[in-house]
Amino acid sequence: MKWLMSFVLGVLVGAGGLFVILRAVPDEPAPVAASTAPPAGIPASQIEPQLPGPPVVQADLSDVDLPLRPAMSSVPSGSPQAPADAAATAVHGKLAVPVQGIKLASLSDTYDQPRGNQRQHEALDIMAPKGTPVLAAADGKVAKLFTSKPGGTTLYQFDPSEKYAYYYAHLDRYADGIKEGMDIKRGDVLGYVGVTGNSDPNAPHLHFAVFELTPEKQWWKGTPLNPFPLLSDAGP
Repeated sequence: MKWLMSFVLGVLVGAGGLFVILRAVPDEPAPVAASTAPPAGIPASQIEPQLPGPPVVQADLSDVDLPLRPAMSSVPSGSPQAPADAAATAVHGKLAVPVQGIKLASLSDTYDQPRGNQRQHEALDIMAPKGTPVLAAADGKVAKLFTSKPGGTTLYQFDPSEKYAYYYAHLDRYADGIKEGMDIKRGDVLGYVGVTGNSDPNAPHLHFAVFELTPEKQWWKGTPLNPFPLLSDAGP
């Protein structure tokens, strides 16, 4: 009996010693996944999730009476300001009257007419019945088709040198096949006289403006020029 008790006591002492030894051994750290370097030639931004940046705010020009005047610092020195200078430097010389059947002698120079207390008209109003074809005043390309609250259905044309832009506003609609980027010739039909935008519904007309583009060639911005002395009845 004594030998059995000695055996049990030995087992208990041995187990206690083993427990103490195991408590003294530190826990094995959790395995760490090896980081994988991005394959060569692939930016990390395409592999690792990125925190979202601030939203990109697009300027809403639909409420703006375009074109916008550039800041004076962005107007190149020597830019034509007076009508005589504009007529002397216009790339294609005289522009065609941009409404079918309208003669220059029937037009009045409305460039300097006041519009409210803050600005001048800086454009030419060509009165004509609704639906009268609107013609390209010169060769060039369609830079932008745009709808705004002041101008209604509008078209912006650049001349071949992209130094000048021609602005046609209050259109009833565009001519069939007109699209941005297409080349056009003097006398091509661009659209039709209407009363869209802030035009008087009882006085359909084409609002026609000419402006010198800034170096950035932005279709909505430039230095206004008086179209009236640039017009001619001469055909293409």
